[in-house]
Amino acid sequence: MADNTKHPKRRLYGRKLSRPLTAERQDAIDSILPKLSFPTDIFEKETAVPPASYFSKSYKQYICEIGFGDGDHLAGLMKQHPDIGFIGAEPFINGMSAFLTQMKDEGLSSDQVRLWMDDGIKLLEKFEQNSLDGLYVLNPDPWPKVRHHKRRIINQEHLDLFAYLLKPGAPLIMTTDVDDLAEWMVTQASNHPDFAWTAKSSNDWTKPPPNWIETKYEAKGKSAGRKQTYLIFERN
Repeated sequence: MADNTKHPKRRLYGRKLSRPLTAERQDAIDSILPKLSFPTDIFEKETAVPPASYFSKSYKQYICEIGFGDGDHLAGLMKQHPDIGFIGAEPFINGMSAFLTQMKDEGLSSDQVRLWMDDGIKLLEKFEQNSLDGLYVLNPDPWPKVRHHKRRIINQEHLDLFAYLLKPGAPLIMTTDVDDLAEWMVTQASNHPDFAWTAKSSNDWTKPPPNWIETKYEAKGKSAGRKQTYLIFERN
């Protein structure tokens, strides 16, 4: 069993704000995010916490997406599954503001999601064992230079943490349009004793799963000729 108190704090690389926000997006950050964000005193608690306790109502499952970008995938999940509570982590202000604005424009329920605008690993380290029913890591930064591979989010230490949090049988779903990163993620997850790859044929990683929500980033990559790889592993 993983000890979720021993993982080193992960550094964030890059800018947290890439371009100035519009007035609407700034207002979303100022007025909506504080109501949906996990409180910072979560890190002062001496014991692990159930993420479900931070929702205003109970849901049948709780699923997390780390690094959700502009949030179009997370918003799509909320529409598809109104009976599931979602946790989203995105450190970059532009992405968070885009998601919050979409929530407001489309009338998505604020009861259904809790957010964290910082390092998602830092938040996950506070959650209790077997508290998640699924975890998405979609198109993470590939860090293509070999000397930067240690910055990749999928590694053995983080997989220890994911295994600790996911219930038996729960999926870890990863995607990328970078072939080298796809090979890296398959190797890392396949070599971890607590995860099993569900693929039976090449269609299982070259074709999107049923009811897949295509993000703007994914569509842009396909238009540019990049191939998306879909990797679904199951917690043993």
